[in-house]
Amino acid sequence: MQIAIMGAGAVGCYYGALLARAGHSITLIGRSAHVEAISRSGLILETTAGCETFDVMASQNVAALKDAELVLFCVKSSDTETAGALMAPMLAGSAVVLSLQNGVDNAERLSAIVRREVIPVVVYAAVTMAGPGHVRHHGRGELALGASPMSESLVPLFQQANIGASFAEDVTAMLWAKLVINCAWNAVSAITQQPYGALMAVGGMREVVTAVVRECQRVAQASAVTLPDDIERATLTIADSMAGQRSSTAQDLARARPSEIEHLNGFIVRQAKVHGIETPINHTLLVLVRALEQGAPSCGHSLP
Repeated sequence: MQIAIMGAGAVGCYYGALLARAGHSITLIGRSAHVEAISRSGLILETTAGCETFDVMASQNVAALKDAELVLFCVKSSDTETAGALMAPMLAGSAVVLSLQNGVDNAERLSAIVRREVIPVVVYAAVTMAGPGHVRHHGRGELALGASPMSESLVPLFQQANIGASFAEDVTAMLWAKLVINCAWNAVSAITQQPYGALMAVGGMREVVTAVVRECQRVAQASAVTLPDDIERATLTIADSMAGQRSSTAQDLARARPSEIEHLNGFIVRQAKVHGIETPINHTLLVLVRALEQGAPSCGHSLP
């Protein structure tokens, strides 16, 4: 299958590599440094088993996805509308679009731009870019696809590429559950530039994380979203299962890039206001990350 990755960052490169290994034709749309490295030396996937290199197409030009049958949309949430507008006129009429993004409303926002169904996908993968064209896998890698006539046919495609994929009956609840975990950890990791395990060793951190989760639970309930009963426990166990990892927000700030904080804690704060709910911890984390972004030497948005 002809598959394009719109936004060839860590997530896009990881799944692009696995799909290339399975024999699919992959085109990555990304920043110049990644495109140049991939065009020169191939896409490098590093796992605990070692490094593999894949011969894939890479381009900075969105027109490169014009023949794609499947598009994995992996840009940052803050760039959804801009990237979607660039992509829309290039899409083949029959192309299927999946949103593999953080946050809960990207598929809906993107659908309004490209004027077709966009399938929301929950991503459970710990991956980072080790360098241009070099993606490093730290753990997991499952996907949960939202309801769509196409989802049931796409699940086997991912599974045949050794990607743990499933059909999600309630993808909204799953997206919210991931959002809660991100709200609890991403900002504190970004502010301190510390990994999750080290943060949990700090006196009082458990209480901070728990307070964030409980604020999110109140907002979810007011938004008619049912979170898993064990969401608090699941959030706290991240400190063990991903002890050595820093959040994507921490990585963004370290590289002086804009983060997705407005679509994480910021989303909770905005939804809370709609329902007249106070979320002081989420609000504080949001403002602190905003302050750090404004103090960074270069935080202009870039695509994809």
